[in-house]
Amino acid sequence: MKRNAVVFTAVLLILAFVAWAGWVNFKARFKSSSQAAGQPSASAVQGKPAPAFTLEDLSGKKVSLADYRGKAVLINFWATWCTPCAIETPWLVELRNQYAAQGFEVLGISVDDIDRGDPVKLKEEKQGIARFVRKMQMPYPVLIDGDSIGQPYGGLDVLPSSFFVDRNGNLVAEQMGVTSKEDIEAKIKRALGER
Repeated sequence: MKRNAVVFTAVLLILAFVAWAGWVNFKARFKSSSQAAGQPSASAVQGKPAPAFTLEDLSGKKVSLADYRGKAVLINFWATWCTPCAIETPWLVELRNQYAAQGFEVLGISVDDIDRGDPVKLKEEKQGIARFVRKMQMPYPVLIDGDSIGQPYGGLDVLPSSFFVDRNGNLVAEQMGVTSKEDIEAKIKRALGER
């Protein structure tokens, strides 16, 4: 009986993932067809300076995008509950380590809900994020309260959402949803000034 429950749960999870992936694919195709029809891109930020922000890391230290001026930066919005984020994170870790010496950094921005009004709950929520960071061995800065800066980046309808910033602080590429490691690497190279 327990085996049937496990199989049933696994099938439900697979179906949920397929439905989610279909929805992401539909949105991407709709966005592409809108652009082809001459309608403006959903991204009002690409090609412009990256919207400035200052957020806290898990220790409470303030971190600003301006702190990384002169570096190529991948701003990655993610959440602990996001399965595609967990798939993508090991690639980001590997690529960050590979390109760090060339002046590249990842800023991981958690959009997990946090309750600033309840210190006990806030501490628990930060601990949950920190567990994910340790489990995924994320060597780059992880910031919290990402929802507070999502709007200037065009809204966060899909997770993960990544924005690639060049050394001059301009957005050169974006990625909504999970993609391939090779695609992420190509966008990192563009941010670094390689073609």
